[in-house]
Amino acid sequence: MSPDTGAESPYDLVAVGRVGVDIYPQQVGLGLEDVESFAKFLGGSPTNVAVAAARLGRRTAVVTRVGDDPFGRFVHRALRGFGVDDRFVSAVADLPTPVTFCELFPPDDFPLWFYGRSPAPDLMIHADEMSTGATAEAVRDARILWVTGTGLSREPSRSATMAALETRGRRGITIFDLDYRPMFWADRQQATEAYAAALPLVSVAVGNLDECETAVGEREPDAAVKALRTAGVDLAVVKQGPAGVRADNGNGPVVVPPTPVEVVNGLGAGDAFGGALCHGLLGDWPLERVLRFANAAGALVASRLACAEAMPTTDEVEALT
Repeated sequence: MSPDTGAESPYDLVAVGRVGVDIYPQQVGLGLEDVESFAKFLGGSPTNVAVAAARLGRRTAVVTRVGDDPFGRFVHRALRGFGVDDRFVSAVADLPTPVTFCELFPPDDFPLWFYGRSPAPDLMIHADEMSTGATAEAVRDARILWVTGTGLSREPSRSATMAALETRGRRGITIFDLDYRPMFWADRQQATEAYAAALPLVSVAVGNLDECETAVGEREPDAAVKALRTAGVDLAVVKQGPAGVRADNGNGPVVVPPTPVEVVNGLGAGDAFGGALCHGLLGDWPLERVLRFANAAGALVASRLACAEAMPTTDEVEALT
């Protein structure tokens, strides 16, 4: 069930983890109890990152699992429609494809309601899938591997994520999206311990201030960047909200302000940022250019309703930078 990619150069990006269906209200500013109509979209943060990079011209794939149900079939169809290889997306017969509802209260309140994540199929990836076979080969050889904190939140996904990092062996660029979502963890300390095990195996870490505090115990941006680099990453990227993005790859800190837009839905902005970050890193751009491009991509998606369908093209991003 994959697009005809021909044979065989490594993927530009392989993203591992969360996938599902996002259900967005068609009326802005109402609680779900008052919304009259909804629309469905492909969702899940690493999946959206793969879509974002594909929209920018990169060859991408996702490693994840869905339910053997209509929403699972929708995920496959949507991935193929966006040009993302779905050959590593398999079904779990007895679990439903997750559905996520959101409420839209611009500019900065977008509550999420998760259904079908106790557990979700994407948390049923096993370590042996990342150690041998075609999936392991894709994970090992991709120019960028993208993993998330949510993938560490429970077994067997935790062991699978660590196996992917070990199979990878710091080849190419390995990005860890800290992605701390409290509802998926028993407590913050459990996440801190899991993150500490993963950080030495990755080359890039990306997170907001709360996620950095979870990962390395630092919330002040400069201290968080330094702590992430001390933990072993080559490039630390810290999202500071209205203060923009702070990053350091060992050549000194770079701070880039946010790109101003009228916010409609902020939920997909971080995923657009991630896909654009991958695009810039693959292009070996200077760090400041990478961050400005990624900020602009995130801003464009924040100005639109959907996540995956809203991911911008290169021309759209460059017009905003």
